Amino acid sequence: MWKKLMQILTKSTPVEKEEDVMLDHNYDGIKELDNVLPPWWLWLFYFTILFAVIYLIRYHVTGDWTSDKEYAEEMAIAKVDVDEYLKKSGLNIDASTVVLKDDAATLDAGLQIFTKNCIPCHRPDGGGLVGPNLTDNKWIHGGEINNLFTTISNGVPEKGMQTWKGTLSAQQIQQVASYILVKLKGTNPQNPFAYPGDPK
Repeated sequence: MWKKLMQILTKSTPVEKEEDVMLDHNYDGIKELDNVLPPWWLWLFYFTILFAVIYLIRYHVTGDWTSDKEYAEEMAIAKVDVDEYLKKSGLNIDASTVVLKDDAATLDAGLQIFTKNCIPCHRPDGGGLVGPNLTDNKWIHGGEINNLFTTISNGVPEKGMQTWKGTLSAQQIQQVASYILVKLKGTNPQNPFAYPGDPK
């Protein structure tokens, strides 16, 4: 069985019949046989020719299957997968999709972020120092969750507030914005930030 298979794949000449395919060449005592190319090699060679023709037609003649088109299709599939992942994980948050969250885990995370990053300008009680008061209803850039999300994300460079979207994730910005609106807004800090023009 094995010998028969090898014979089909190689079409090799048996040793006892080598005289029949011996060429009249002699190089330092080395004789040359006129063996046929192995069928497996020929099949592979023909396959590469067929593949090259199909490739040429599809990529360069008809243009219906280009690498640009293939890339665009793969990117579209990947985008759907990424969007689905972000939707499930809650990470697809931006100013238009952010919602106010008042669960304990969100508010605790928001407190940690606020304590670490916001206290120097807004004080621990949110009353304002360099930055404005976060406890009253005088919101310079809007007092809704989406306004606050945008303000924190983009910062207010002209007033000295840095852009936080490169430092905090969208989820963290949602957490700290929720903390400010749920825990600080509406409270009465001592000596709150005085807005220009406010009566003393």
